[in-house]
Amino acid sequence: MALTVAVAGATGYAGGEILRLLLGHPAYLSGELAIGALTANSNAGQKVASLMPNLPALAERAILKTTPENLDGHDVVFLALPHGYSAEIARQLPEETLVLDCGADFRLVDSGDWVKYYGNDHAGHWPYGIPEMPGRRELIARSRRVAVPGCFPTGATLAALPALACGLAEPDLSIVSVTGVSGAGKKAAVNLLGSETMGSLRAYNTAGKHRHTPEIVQNLKQGTGLDVRVSFTPVLAPLPRGILTTITAPLREGVSTQSAHEAFCDYYAGEQFVWVMPAGGQPQTQNVVGTNMCHIQVEVDEDAGKLLVTSAIDNLTKGTAGAAVQCMNIALGWTEAAGLPTAAVAP
Repeated sequence: MALTVAVAGATGYAGGEILRLLLGHPAYLSGELAIGALTANSNAGQKVASLMPNLPALAERAILKTTPENLDGHDVVFLALPHGYSAEIARQLPEETLVLDCGADFRLVDSGDWVKYYGNDHAGHWPYGIPEMPGRRELIARSRRVAVPGCFPTGATLAALPALACGLAEPDLSIVSVTGVSGAGKKAAVNLLGSETMGSLRAYNTAGKHRHTPEIVQNLKQGTGLDVRVSFTPVLAPLPRGILTTITAPLREGVSTQSAHEAFCDYYAGEQFVWVMPAGGQPQTQNVVGTNMCHIQVEVDEDAGKLLVTSAIDNLTKGTAGAAVQCMNIALGWTEAAGLPTAAVAP
């Protein structure tokens, strides 16, 4: 009997990306995995064909209302919902159901951080889904609940971890992430209209106000055991997908570009979704679109005494849906890379 998968919030960008990946998953193609309920709220009752014509294999499927009853009975449930909606639904699903929450509800350990940045009651904490972090694969493999990471924390965490864990830089990071507009979701908003974003760049939620700031700090503290300070600035750019992150930090004595590059290569040796680029290359968002990859480069700015790390991810794939499918594969004991592209479309 096929394993059944439901997607809540299926008509959003993250939900649609999960479906795109599932449709190419070897288990789906072999009949071992079946796509069950597709749910949403405002789009309930409509057909996939009218909402997501990029998914013709599901064109005649109707979107159901997002309720625990419609999600119950599935082996796997992806929750691609805004923060604050997942917790109550998750509580009503059976313990044996594998639930992967792409929202923020269960990412933060510290309830004080949650209240400060999100303003409502803390729902708790689930095992966190960046498999490339130390010890995460083992935790995910024995879990039935997984908190899928935020897109900004994914690119920043993967870029910063080797720098701190290998003693290349001081744990005082300045992080700037340039992101495409799909990171804000499909909701209608004046500041996300084409006429407002095309030909313009804008920083937002600056000076430590962005909700992903405590998530980045949490990851780096857990991954290195260091007391980490982070200044995070997100910048909105006129592109659909992608996040380019640059990190600068005070350089430790004796570190060169060559030694830093070797340390990064050693740290990610064997990681199929992290590519430390050859010296001289630079990550570009166009080279990761639609993939579960994170491209990274590291350099030393000798005159400034700073380490510079740059990373590129697709915010909807490695930053959300790809991470969710990667965690599903691990939790189910499947090949981790199953259904996850590593080659982008070019040009």
